[in-house]
Amino acid sequence: MAQATTLSMSQVNSMSSDNFIEVFGNVIEHCSLVAASVVRYRPFRSLQHLHDEICTFIDQLPDVGKEGILRSHPDLAGSMAMTGQLTKESQQEQKSAGLGDLTEDERKLMARLNESYRLKFGFPFVICARMNKKDAILKGLEARLHNSAEAELLTGIAEVKKIALLRLKNLVPFPFSSDPLGSNL
Repeated sequence: MAQATTLSMSQVNSMSSDNFIEVFGNVIEHCSLVAASVVRYRPFRSLQHLHDEICTFIDQLPDVGKEGILRSHPDLAGSMAMTGQLTKESQQEQKSAGLGDLTEDERKLMARLNESYRLKFGFPFVICARMNKKDAILKGLEARLHNSAEAELLTGIAEVKKIALLRLKNLVPFPFSSDPLGSNL
């Protein structure tokens, strides 16, 4: 998403398919296939309509596809963050949650919990970092380790959808009052 300014829905709807995929290809982390799949639903009536199409596409995937979407996300405060390999979006999201300011003990705890989570579920822990701070993320990670694989697949995908909406809002104004994540985002 190399877009520096926000777009109107008219601009979104008039983009070439290739440009649409380039701009919206990381709304779902490293999954430009999602943007390529929903471009055919233009014209979008609103940002919510675009988000709904993304969510519908994800919901129609088999579990293995949903797991693939989750596996495309980096570990929170993991090695990619430490070596500067995160996408611009993930870097900003993790920074906003305070994950760049972990103490050494918090970093070790996060690494241990991330590893345990990945071993148990086969995909990384996904949470909408922009809607949480480091303490809530650590507590959530620890608590969600006790969930079933089915529950974590559902929870992880719900978090991906929140992330997607916030990423969309960075690109396109959210001009209607029924903002499902609150007007302060």
